[in-house]
Amino acid sequence: MTRVEAPAKLTLSLRVVGVRNDGFHLIDADMVSLALCDTLQIDPNGNGITVHGPFAAGVPTTGDNLVAQALRLVNRTAGVLIDKQVPSGGGLGGGSSDAAAVLRWAGFTDLVAASSLGADIPFCMVGGRARVRGIGEIVEPLTADERSDEPIDITLVVPPLQVPTPAVYRAWDELSAHAQRGDMNDLESAAVIVEPRLATWRDRIREASGVTPTLAGSGATWFLRGRFEIADALADAAVIVTRSR
Repeated sequence: MTRVEAPAKLTLSLRVVGVRNDGFHLIDADMVSLALCDTLQIDPNGNGITVHGPFAAGVPTTGDNLVAQALRLVNRTAGVLIDKQVPSGGGLGGGSSDAAAVLRWAGFTDLVAASSLGADIPFCMVGGRARVRGIGEIVEPLTADERSDEPIDITLVVPPLQVPTPAVYRAWDELSAHAQRGDMNDLESAAVIVEPRLATWRDRIREASGVTPTLAGSGATWFLRGRFEIADALADAAVIVTRSR
């Protein structure tokens, strides 16, 4: 039995810089691993996926799970118990990081092949803080000088809703050039179009904290740099205070 950690990832900034002929969008993003993490117990003599923990609800345990897909990619079988501490469907890369943990366990290092399972998986395989380009397969770890502001405290607010990433990119394609750019995240305006309740959550977080939050990737998680005691004001969301790794 092997125990491996699967840290959440946070997209600190994201630019959409182009679209490939196959329709996949090219990004230029700043990503960082968080102290918040899932834990996987991997039994090479076992079989099947079991999920428990505070955010286990709704996580598939069938072949659709990214962990199962990662095992197929490396032609391995194993029993995997996932302690789910990272909210799923919020843009924090929980499922991708779980899959990346399995790939690391298997000694798999092909980031391009891993990106075929999910755009966040290559970064989750490398971890730390990095510039991520292409469709996610180009991961360039930052030097010590480039990451001089770390570690940083992060307050995550995960609303009880999900935003489908493909729909956000379609909405981004339909926006005018003037509407596409965000301060830190090009996808923010498109995500709000797809899920208008995101704007309500942004305003609630700003009212509770006094700071305008940034959307994590395509959502639905909003984040603030720093520690904010806002859980009571946002009791219908998951508010998690964590740090970068």
